[in-house]
Amino acid sequence: MQLPKIPDTPVVLQMLNWIFRPMAYMEECRQRYGDIFALKLQKNSPPLVFVNHPDDLEQILSHDTKELEAPGDLNDLFEGLLGKSSVITLSGTEHQRQRQLLMPPLHGERMRHYSQIIHDITAKVISQYPQGQSFNVRTISQEITLRVIMQAVFGLDEGVRAKKLQQLLGEILENGSSVWLITLLYFPALQRDFGPIKIWGRQGQLQEEADQLIYDEIQERREHPDASRTDILSLLMDAKDAAGQPMTDVELRDELITLLTAGHETTATAIAWAMYWIHKLPQVKEKLLQELDSLGDNPDPTTIYKLPYLSAVCVETLRIYPVGMLTFARRVKTPITVGGCELAPGTPIVGSIYLTHQREDLYPQPKQFKPERFLERQFSPYEYLPFGGGARRCIGLAFAQWEMKLAIAKILTMRELELVNNTEVKPQRRGLVTGPDHPIQMVIKSQRQIKSRSLETSTVG
Repeated sequence: MQLPKIPDTPVVLQMLNWIFRPMAYMEECRQRYGDIFALKLQKNSPPLVFVNHPDDLEQILSHDTKELEAPGDLNDLFEGLLGKSSVITLSGTEHQRQRQLLMPPLHGERMRHYSQIIHDITAKVISQYPQGQSFNVRTISQEITLRVIMQAVFGLDEGVRAKKLQQLLGEILENGSSVWLITLLYFPALQRDFGPIKIWGRQGQLQEEADQLIYDEIQERREHPDASRTDILSLLMDAKDAAGQPMTDVELRDELITLLTAGHETTATAIAWAMYWIHKLPQVKEKLLQELDSLGDNPDPTTIYKLPYLSAVCVETLRIYPVGMLTFARRVKTPITVGGCELAPGTPIVGSIYLTHQREDLYPQPKQFKPERFLERQFSPYEYLPFGGGARRCIGLAFAQWEMKLAIAKILTMRELELVNNTEVKPQRRGLVTGPDHPIQMVIKSQRQIKSRSLETSTVG
């Protein structure tokens, strides 16, 4: 039995490759070492093992595995922003408790309520841009998703506190996408200000201001309860765990900041990528518009959500350049064999979502955008996993898919758009996730909507 192969380059070079060119580095390692390899990213920690074969992913992500644990301390990189009580940073029974409290507002019947919010905000945002003016499509998608999540989470879209919190979150996430800030996360000794360079201090200041606004909102809700409110914060404040205990203010803050950041940043990137591919490939755009136009006026959101080709475009968008590169890390508890390699207790292991989605045996011509592949066959949860898998699969999966489809449909039926140029856009690290390597510039050619199209809410099918 062998150990996973590891590059023989110095730790600092492995770290720099991982920080500045993670996707290319993973592809190089797979080509050189095979489906399982390891990277030494910290001197005093064991190498991090990467797997991407579906069988190996199923082994490490299975709910009932006893050989692996999902400790929150392996997600320390998220803790500075999300806190210690976030569903992302917790593990074990605490993670299960928070997940159970968060699930109801993000699934099933609740989607009906969010449909009109997504529709109205998307229409309002896209209407701000005049014909002939170019814009960064991610600026639009980020404004849409941030305002949607603000209204869904807090029931706030207007008002001083809402606007201030939106501004702070936008700056926090924009700063957090800097590769230099990520470098500071991996090198704790550098987590301080250097004279006039105050990247770290400024991020902390922004976080404190955002936290205060969130705590102010929680306090106001506690002092003036309103049973008629149906936003996520109100639902979470009323929720009780199995022991009849509600969330504390700190738990509420951590889950709210998790929803506000993870709930809009990733979806904004996905919508931007989808708009890029739709307008880069004329045949994709033509087929999608034909499908949308076939609905006539006043299509209900469930009908839009179930459109086969729209669904295929969205899932292919999340396949080719997944926003999350990796599954959450797990740690070996007892000696196990994964991918033909023996792993000792204490070994951290992750699934490479990016490499799985680039497997030629699963996705022929993986670098090509081909929505049809998802109309021709179904893929298992370990072959296609843009939201992760197992017990720690993204809790906002349903909300993200709902928002992505409805927002794209609304934009395309309202305006005729085109790319400013056909320059190829590649993925790159954007903070702890991925995004386009340069702005995707688009321009509005004309108003496409002839008749008024308004979503009518209906139950989710």
